Amino acid sequence: MNLHKADIVLSLAGHDKGRYFFVMDLEEDYVLLSDGRERTLEHPKRKNRKHVRKAARIDSLVADKIHSGDKVLNSELRRALAGYRQTESHNQGG
Repeated sequence: MNLHKADIVLSLAGHDKGRYFFVMDLEEDYVLLSDGRERTLEHPKRKNRKHVRKAARIDSLVADKIHSGDKVLNSELRRALAGYRQTESHNQGG
């Protein structure tokens, strides 16, 4: 699976199954994930790549900040993910 920093992924396994996260960093077989709420930027979730599915790559200020290494706030992650979830549910008719 081709994951990149700032992609939005869906957790497929574990207690966070069904939740969306931003990819903050990549390791060989793992990704570091943050959502700004339970998994903050200060304490990202280290998750096996097999247990996530790429949901989207969005062009946003938050994604640009993650790519460039600028300071990102947890509130910015929460806001961007909430907006993504809203458009996703709207696209699915729910």
